[in-house]
Amino acid sequence: MKVLVTGGAGFIGSHYVRQALGGAYPSLADAEVVVLDLLTYAGNRANLDPVADSPRLRFVEGDVCDGALLSTLLPGVDLVVHFAAESHVDRSITGSAEFIRTNVLGTQTLLQAALDAGVGRFVHVSTDEVYGSIEDGSWPEEHPLEPNSPYAASKASSDLIARAYARTHGMPVCITRCSNNYGPYQFPEKVIPLFTTNLLDNRKVPLYGDGLNVRDWLHVDDHCRGIQLVADGGRVGEIYNIGGGTELTNRELTALLLEATGADESMVQPVIDRKAHDRRYSVDISKISRELGYAPRVTFEQGLAETIAWYRDNRDWWEPLRARTGV
Repeated sequence: MKVLVTGGAGFIGSHYVRQALGGAYPSLADAEVVVLDLLTYAGNRANLDPVADSPRLRFVEGDVCDGALLSTLLPGVDLVVHFAAESHVDRSITGSAEFIRTNVLGTQTLLQAALDAGVGRFVHVSTDEVYGSIEDGSWPEEHPLEPNSPYAASKASSDLIARAYARTHGMPVCITRCSNNYGPYQFPEKVIPLFTTNLLDNRKVPLYGDGLNVRDWLHVDDHCRGIQLVADGGRVGEIYNIGGGTELTNRELTALLLEATGADESMVQPVIDRKAHDRRYSVDISKISRELGYAPRVTFEQGLAETIAWYRDNRDWWEPLRARTGV
């Protein structure tokens, strides 16, 4: 079996690759894994160091928008897992062009190459942000898409393109939509690694607005396990929400990080709220639970403690990234 993982040197994609090559997914026990990654600021070959010596790993530096390259990579591929995306909301607000290019055009280019090559399975990895904001309850997969940031709009567009290829061409495409991920190797622009590394360096943490925006937290290991369940048994053309089951306000999350790092409220710096900041996300995971047996396994207490410990113990990974990018 041959698997192409786009964005496989990023945070979530690299975790999936490490798990796949480490034997976590029985259906991929002997699979050749090809990683395609452009190595933008958030892509990092070091994320693959734990499996770099695997004879089943092949790394290709390249762009999902490069149709000619894809035409050489896709023949013989049995499964595509498409992680590659520009994903930081703040960056999409200050400049959305790259988000449209990578997330929309890149997804269409990859889908077309996969169609032309007769790929057996395609999992498109998306986000709960495509749904917008929800005051109460949780989104089922059938909820209308109401994205509010350029990032979310670009992902919603890519979802619709993936759905269209499934419906128009009969492609074996599934779509997953996850809640907020956290875990090791996450680029320190996202809230948990940003706040953790700031506090470890005795720097203040920037808390948006009143801090009452609510997010559901999903450990990256649970997310990737859910993706593989969909790859193995998801119904063609279907969408599956993947959530972690822990909803916290940003202020509650900040308090946990302060406590874990021995800091106090004086380390919190209130900042002007993000434009069009979604108030609350919450996904209904009953479909993937019912059909594929998914349930989150990593408790937030355990996952957060292990994540903070990882950043404390791996300064040599994140300090150069912060120095290079100015995060």
